[in-house]
Amino acid sequence: MAYGGAALGFIGAVLLFFLMRGRPVASVARNESDLVAILAGLVLIFRSRILLSTISLDLFAVLFSGATALIPVFAQDILHVGADAGGLLRSAQGFGATATALLLTQFPLQRHVGRRLFMAVGLFGVAAIVFGLSRDYWLSFAALLFLGAGDMVSVYIRGTLVPLATPDELRGRVTAVESVFIGASNELGMFVAGAGGALLGPVAAVLVGGSMTLLITLSWAGLFPNLRRLDRFVDLHARDGPQG
Repeated sequence: MAYGGAALGFIGAVLLFFLMRGRPVASVARNESDLVAILAGLVLIFRSRILLSTISLDLFAVLFSGATALIPVFAQDILHVGADAGGLLRSAQGFGATATALLLTQFPLQRHVGRRLFMAVGLFGVAAIVFGLSRDYWLSFAALLFLGAGDMVSVYIRGTLVPLATPDELRGRVTAVESVFIGASNELGMFVAGAGGALLGPVAAVLVGGSMTLLITLSWAGLFPNLRRLDRFVDLHARDGPQG
């Protein structure tokens, strides 16, 4: 049923792609070499403090806080529950993310988006720490719910900020670089969590990871004040600009 549901989800996504309508985009004359064109997105990310701070915050937060990779160990050895309860625990993050996504469709963020981004990533780290300390099944479940909620708010804000802060002609290349960074950080985060669990034990690994996420959140808030002070999405060009 789990794999069948995933397959139906992919099929539904493909069908929705065919319903999307494109719009013509004015062609831009290119005088750059292929290598320069390929690297243009990466160069822009490092030149723009908004892009760099937004993408790197999510990258490092996920890299150090891969608590979900250790859920099977917690379910069996710490919470002492069976496979069914462990599977439900594994789905808690998805429940939290889905509920939050539905709320955001009805109540989209309008103000204080920068501050809320840091709050969401901070919530992600706190939830990971609570999960690592918990010895109660339902407290662990609630911690993973909030972890998913914080992650969804972070993805929502980043997914809006990055395209708006990128010129039209570079949006595809910047999005490609972002996808590689974020996708790699998820996989590397699971590796870090697994390696940390083997070396330090699962509880210590999750606590260290959650603490690192909080430390990164506080550090980025100080290093990138423009992102922290960003009020509305439409203020992007006024505060930082694509090249700022």
